[in-house]
Amino acid sequence: MSVERNTREIEGTVVTDFDDRMSYGGYLDLETLLSAQRPLSDPEHHDELLFIVQHQTTELWLKLVLHELAAACRLLRKDQLAPALKCIARVKHIQKTLTEQWSVLATLTPAEYAQFRGVLGNASGFQSAQYRAVEFTLGNKNAAMLRVFASDAAAHALVEQALQAPSLYDEFLRLLARTGYPIPESVLERDVTKAWTYTPELVPVFTEVYRDPQTHWAAYETCEELVDLEDNFQLWRFRHLKTVERIIGQKIGTGGSSGVPFLQRALDLTFFPELYAVRTEL
Repeated sequence: MSVERNTREIEGTVVTDFDDRMSYGGYLDLETLLSAQRPLSDPEHHDELLFIVQHQTTELWLKLVLHELAAACRLLRKDQLAPALKCIARVKHIQKTLTEQWSVLATLTPAEYAQFRGVLGNASGFQSAQYRAVEFTLGNKNAAMLRVFASDAAAHALVEQALQAPSLYDEFLRLLARTGYPIPESVLERDVTKAWTYTPELVPVFTEVYRDPQTHWAAYETCEELVDLEDNFQLWRFRHLKTVERIIGQKIGTGGSSGVPFLQRALDLTFFPELYAVRTEL
């Protein structure tokens, strides 16, 4: 095949003059986005760019997760379950992308990371305000975490807002109560700034839903969507744990945590314990 035949001609209708038109780069503000990767190692280590891009893209996806979860909560408050489930479905796809992304960072070997780890200082993913806001929105709240963001007003405000707001689960249970399900008053009036804890009184409610899915299809479908969310989150936590273990072993984390043991304990946290407990009752 000749070189000429292996070249695609630009169609005459394709816009090529952007002196006074919106361009792809302009719309996405790529000048700002692509200049935000600033390795600190000197001389610059080849793999530091990977480390930065991995975490920056994670933060972009977390921004979208928060956007979708906030919309889902608003829609549940308005009893608009179907579009809320669409938001949750999108979050599930983002979660899969975030989990798979660990395989890219896992190509970083211990020797490679050791050559630039020192420039991180005390910077750690533990300090991600968006990640913490996602956890809070799903119910794993911890007011003590606000101390981590005391020096960053915007981050502190984001996390505090998530702390003060009802979680996605709270909003779902309130919707169920409004549609006639016997949700206990203690659940509906609980302090939403506290972490959700297992509430056995809810298990009979969900047992009825699961024993007759056709009659309770909307509630049943939502329960399963929430279980998907939790499963995906736990897979993400596990891949995080194994990637960290693969790269730094049992070293202390840059943020001062115990590292792998600290991440291991996160696997014991749960968002929707009653939706798992109900399975024992069926």
